[in-house]
Amino acid sequence: MTKHINKTLIEINKANIDWSWQVEVPELKNDEQSIKQALLSIDKPLYLADKDGHLSVCHQLATTKAEELTSVLGFAQAIKAEDLGCDEFKKAHGVKYAYHGGAMANAIASVELVIALGQAGFLCSFGAAGLIPDVIEDSIKRIQRALPNGPFAVNLIHAPSEEALESGAVERFLKLGVRTVEASAFLGLTEHIVYYRVAGLSQNADGSINIQNKVIAKISRTEVAEKFMSPAPQKILDKLLAAGKISALQAELALQVPMADDITAEADSGGHTDNRPFLTLLPTIIQLRDQIQSKYNYVVPLRVGAGGGIGTPESTLAAFNMGAAYIVLGSVNQACIEAGASEHTRKLLANVEMADVTMAPAADMFEMGVKLQVVKRGSMFAMRANKLYELYSSYPSIEAIPVMEREKVEKQIFRQNLDQVWETTMAFFHERDPEMLARVKDDPKRKMALIFRWYLGLSSRWSNIGEKGREMDYQIWAGPSLGAFNSWVKNSYLADFDQRKAVDVALHLLTGAAYLVRVNQLKYQGVSIDSGLLSYRPEKRLYS
Repeated sequence: MTKHINKTLIEINKANIDWSWQVEVPELKNDEQSIKQALLSIDKPLYLADKDGHLSVCHQLATTKAEELTSVLGFAQAIKAEDLGCDEFKKAHGVKYAYHGGAMANAIASVELVIALGQAGFLCSFGAAGLIPDVIEDSIKRIQRALPNGPFAVNLIHAPSEEALESGAVERFLKLGVRTVEASAFLGLTEHIVYYRVAGLSQNADGSINIQNKVIAKISRTEVAEKFMSPAPQKILDKLLAAGKISALQAELALQVPMADDITAEADSGGHTDNRPFLTLLPTIIQLRDQIQSKYNYVVPLRVGAGGGIGTPESTLAAFNMGAAYIVLGSVNQACIEAGASEHTRKLLANVEMADVTMAPAADMFEMGVKLQVVKRGSMFAMRANKLYELYSSYPSIEAIPVMEREKVEKQIFRQNLDQVWETTMAFFHERDPEMLARVKDDPKRKMALIFRWYLGLSSRWSNIGEKGREMDYQIWAGPSLGAFNSWVKNSYLADFDQRKAVDVALHLLTGAAYLVRVNQLKYQGVSIDSGLLSYRPEKRLYS
């Protein structure tokens, strides 16, 4: 911050200054360290005033008729990490911060991650996607023992090729009393997500609607967002009512509330993504929300959060300034010690740069050609997975693949004969979803897809458990925000992957955003700030 007063600044500000705001001259300091510390003390107001021709700082207004008083020339409000975002979001989910640790499949968003963030007042979703119902149930019970009153959420991922997993997960959620679900990768509403939502509806004594089962819908397309912003479809309600899964009252109440409480505008994220920039996606989804609210006039309006592309204080503040009720982080959390990722993977993630990501076929939607974003640095997964999809698109069956191509795939990717892979695949689905095998019986194309999905599915598991010898096949989901985060923390203690604790990382991002609020307030008043103070750097732990 410049130490010499800008004479033009004083002239410009004269009309706007409340001359009753005064500070005691002896309290003012203008050395570099004092100015930096004053800016960092975000829980205290900051006042600028003249002391011997230098722009100086202090935290208190004069409360007495001291001999040496001077008028305030600039001001930055006190603002804490918990002040950012929407108060209604915090209240609804029982959290201190407008921050959501997003789900990462196969328990990468682990029980330990959910508990660590939950105990510190953050909402986090357990990564239930890809897990069988029994494992999901055991994990939920562990979370509930540590967080009996929350906060936590559990991920429900759309599974068009394995519907039994989606329905099985919902049954466990209802059985165990899971009160918040993060719905992701949905292409439209399914009977299962509607069942979860509507089964938690009841009517209060005053006639208002009690929504027990909250839904956070993670979307990247307006047509999907609109479905979650609207009431449940009558057709699905009728089906659930006929099956005895919901009551007539619940079916009636469902027409008065949206399918979700919160909508996360998922931009350029890791995993399933449409690579949308949140600078365009977020305002579009907020505008759609406003249109839907005008149409239905919900008692409690929907909230819209932002996820994907957030990995620095600057992007955190940008999301809040653009109207996000909360922010969601996933890729950054995957590199934290609580995540369900191997040490090799976390070390690799700590060195990822923004350009070190690419798109590859998704295991759960392989046949549909859906892709997800993964790390390409230090892994050949993306190249190999794309090769498998190329073969799937080109040939009607495994048998139709040219011998040389098949041998190359068996040697370089699968490391075993494809007939052996099929035997393993049949055993897997016999236990997981027997109906899948019945659908494959007379469909060689589907059989080929299941064989190729063997590699796609195991590659993420290899990354999680640190499978030796398979490092070049690790499927690691991440977006460019992780590269931005790594650049931000370079030369700080957080550059070390073993020092990254999820709560500490979250607090630095939010604290940094609050710091930037104060910097911007001063800049808007015409204060010239030294370049070394324009950004926030994580210098010490905020949470142990």
